[in-house]
Amino acid sequence: MSDRITGRNAVLEALKAGREIEKITVVKGAEGSARQIIAKAKDKKIPLYYSDRSRMDKEAGGTNHQGVIALVSDYRYCSVEEILQRAEERQEPPFVIILDGVEDPHNLGAVMRTAECAGAHGIIIPKRRAVGITEVVTKTSAGAAEHILCARVTNIGATLDQLKAKGLWIGACDMGGPDYFKQDLTGSLGLVIGGEGEGIGRLVKEKCDFVVSIPMMGRISSLNAANAASILMYEVVRQRMNNGTR
Repeated sequence: MSDRITGRNAVLEALKAGREIEKITVVKGAEGSARQIIAKAKDKKIPLYYSDRSRMDKEAGGTNHQGVIALVSDYRYCSVEEILQRAEERQEPPFVIILDGVEDPHNLGAVMRTAECAGAHGIIIPKRRAVGITEVVTKTSAGAAEHILCARVTNIGATLDQLKAKGLWIGACDMGGPDYFKQDLTGSLGLVIGGEGEGIGRLVKEKCDFVVSIPMMGRISSLNAANAASILMYEVVRQRMNNGTR
């Protein structure tokens, strides 16, 4: 089976990451960064096709393709062990993001983008009642989906047990905990972020070692999953930089 990647930056990052690409379609007369994509595709001997914008609009199904569409092999999910191995290769304490029931592809894409920028070693998502890696996720991630590792697991609770057995402390972002900046986040860490509607499931929360909260000063009682994840990930970066572990 194959999937599409649309947009110049997303396709360029797929080329840089060595993603298996079956073909690339470029709008006729394309300039700018599209020329870089064309050059890389030729270097890698990837079939190139040129098309009218109206035809590409139809193929892209309404997404903003920016004149570039790549047909790629299905996304390859990694294992939890591969995420931990990446931390070991970097000689860093593991830093893993666990998403419990995130269903909005834009949220997942945004989390992947922040996770890659913040140096997280990987993301773990459940197979059921959650979004997987789709064309929208890839586009929203601005190419980060080609670099950040993502494992898709059957049972989040069992996976947390697996991570804890490997020495990770598991923290949940939820209401009722101390402010996140009061918690030590410098060691081997897994951060659990809940979904858009019900947040973190009760059984998953019970598996966590601690809970942290983001203070809410306005009339809205919560942030969306991507915003909350971004705040916490960069608090991890700040603490680790100050502690000399990054």
